[in-house]
Amino acid sequence: MEKQEDCPSSTWVQFQSNCYIFLETSIKIGNIEDVRNQCTDYASGADMISIHNEEENAFILETFKKRWKSQDDILLGMFYDTDDESFKWYDKSNMTFNKWKNSEDSPNLIDTCAFFQTKSGIWKKGNCEVSSVEGALCKAAVSYEKKYLPDNHILITALVIASTTILTITGAIVWFLYKRNLTSGLTNTSYTTAPQLSYNDDCILVDAEENEYIA
Repeated sequence: MEKQEDCPSSTWVQFQSNCYIFLETSIKIGNIEDVRNQCTDYASGADMISIHNEEENAFILETFKKRWKSQDDILLGMFYDTDDESFKWYDKSNMTFNKWKNSEDSPNLIDTCAFFQTKSGIWKKGNCEVSSVEGALCKAAVSYEKKYLPDNHILITALVIASTTILTITGAIVWFLYKRNLTSGLTNTSYTTAPQLSYNDDCILVDAEENEYIA
């Protein structure tokens, strides 16, 4: 059984990308829409149960045995469409799977509903005109935000890592420029000009006298 943190509340049970809840209450009904309203009114995006593969069917059966403890057959969120003579899910999902009993062939399916047998997981057809049911099995998809957007702590961690990287690179560039300027300054001071001889008036006079004597 998967964690419930992505479901509407902790009373729901999550399996793959959907959440499930069995509303254990006696419901007096005039038609199947009364049962469906129990789900649609309970949580945003919820509807009566639809089942699309063997794994999901087995999960529901196992959860009834361990958690929901229902003794009755449960209405599936399915109706018979007389326009194209086929069963359809109320939540408008495609009919990709079924678990009918082998003997479930009937020429007259008008006002026929589908029931989930909580002891075996087998589906059976029955009359929709029942006076009451002992609960409603509801299903809701995991919300888009929780399914696809990152958690806040992941986003914060990413921002911290990005900021640290930027600061490290900036510090390295500043240190490189500082070292380059320092080296350039030392190189310039190492060059000195040749010493120039200083002459004063006395030296010039002596030189002139020596030249006259020689002449």
